[in-house]
Amino acid sequence: MKILVTGCRGQLGTALREVLERRCPGCTTYVDRDELDICDAVAVERFLREGEYSRIINCAAYTNVEKAEEDKLECAAINIDGVANLARHADELGVRILHVSTDYVFDGKSYRPYKESDKVNPASQYGATKRKGETALLALSPESAIVRTSWLYSPVGRNFVRTMLRLADERPVVNVVCDQIGTPTYAPDLAEAIATMVLSSQWVSGIFNYSNEGVCSWYDFAEAIMKAAGKNCKVVPVPTSDYPTAVTRPYYSVLDKNKIKATYGITIPHWHESLLRCLQQMK
Repeated sequence: MKILVTGCRGQLGTALREVLERRCPGCTTYVDRDELDICDAVAVERFLREGEYSRIINCAAYTNVEKAEEDKLECAAINIDGVANLARHADELGVRILHVSTDYVFDGKSYRPYKESDKVNPASQYGATKRKGETALLALSPESAIVRTSWLYSPVGRNFVRTMLRLADERPVVNVVCDQIGTPTYAPDLAEAIATMVLSSQWVSGIFNYSNEGVCSWYDFAEAIMKAAGKNCKVVPVPTSDYPTAVTRPYYSVLDKNKIKATYGITIPHWHESLLRCLQQMK
């Protein structure tokens, strides 16, 4: 099996490299934008034809939620056109794609965990482009798999955990919103699940949800980070209305993981357990 991972220098791409090299050493090619710009249709076709891959894991994405409201063309180019380029040529060549998507395809107005089959209604430019990317992928390459995830963090890159630790060293108090509810996802845990899907003897297409287990607010998450890291920084809960922004964020984005657990027989760790592992790794 030959696997191509795009967006390899991001949080998930970095975690996938470690997981895949342990579980299937030497079978994967890792590229980021400087090696393969997925927005370049000609380059994508040439790369896929020459590489003769059997699987693609697409981690490449425009993920700056705030900036996406202004940088609409670039966001759409990566999250929609780039995905379509991969799908168009992958389907022709018989390559299976696993594409990473987001909880932002939902509007966050639910009060129960979102199932894969629930109606989507993105409320932001980022969410809208990710949904259109899903649609383009399934139209052009119907046998693809999509994994929607939420609140991703890892020991590397820009994420909530690293931001909280930095702020804790800079100030005695931080304000964190308490009325946005979801589940953190530790990138190495997601990488393990994706590797299980891609390396499975039987390919299963369709949409799957993955996050860690449990539910919390951003405030709860921040409190847990400070306590586990031994930081003497007070976390103050505040409503979202205290932080008006250009983008509408989901108030509730808990994902139902029953489908992926039943299909692949995986056990998903609780978010607090994974947070402790992340902090230990960072030490």
